[in-house]
Amino acid sequence: MSDSGQLEESRLLDGASSERLERHVTTSGFIRDAIIGLADGLTVPFAVTAGLSSIGSTKLVILGGLAELFAGSISMGLGAYLATITDAQHFHVEEAREQRQVTGTPHFEGEILVAMFTKYGLSREEILPILQSFRQNPESWVKFMMDFELKLERPSWSRPWISALTMGMAYFIGGLIPMIPYFGVEDLSMALVISIGATAIMLSVFGYVKSLVTGVGYCSAFHGSLETLFVGAVAAGASYGIVRTVNDWFKVE
Repeated sequence: MSDSGQLEESRLLDGASSERLERHVTTSGFIRDAIIGLADGLTVPFAVTAGLSSIGSTKLVILGGLAELFAGSISMGLGAYLATITDAQHFHVEEAREQRQVTGTPHFEGEILVAMFTKYGLSREEILPILQSFRQNPESWVKFMMDFELKLERPSWSRPWISALTMGMAYFIGGLIPMIPYFGVEDLSMALVISIGATAIMLSVFGYVKSLVTGVGYCSAFHGSLETLFVGAVAAGASYGIVRTVNDWFKVE
């Protein structure tokens, strides 16, 4: 083989090696909980404190904001805990059902397996050896059906607590940022302006980082930052408007 042919073959092999080494980005439940907590924390407490600032009392803004912050953190954490507990119960119920079907009605379950593979262009003759192997190993068959038919992930015992703490703390951290100006700035109007600026910056940074975590490029992450800023501004503006309207309605002094 000539030197140029060897170089071309080496280049192709290097390309194949690079493809084999390629890593795909997957988002975990931890990241999902943190994103949800931060997104809510950056909008709801800000809207509440901004709305209360129209009353003209810094003390009321701080007390109301802290009450919402702690209540929201506990509520978000409790919601995450209950959701993961429900997911775990659902998994175990479906796993027990799959075990009964694999052992009690293997022919019916086998037809489901065949239908799953035929969607990808495999013939029945190509699938039969796989089916025979699964029949000899029912545990693997059940695991396969849970993974690919029902698309359910086996929960860990620590998942509910981790999810609750992650979402609750993320909400608290996100909600504390818009409140910080009210602790150090005496002028309520100036504190509101600083709070708006801080929240806008954090929403942009949060949207940018959130997009990068999903594996997109920097340009797409920039668009994700603007999108998050817009959505957060709409949500916060709507909440602020509601609080301001209710305050004007009841004429709170």
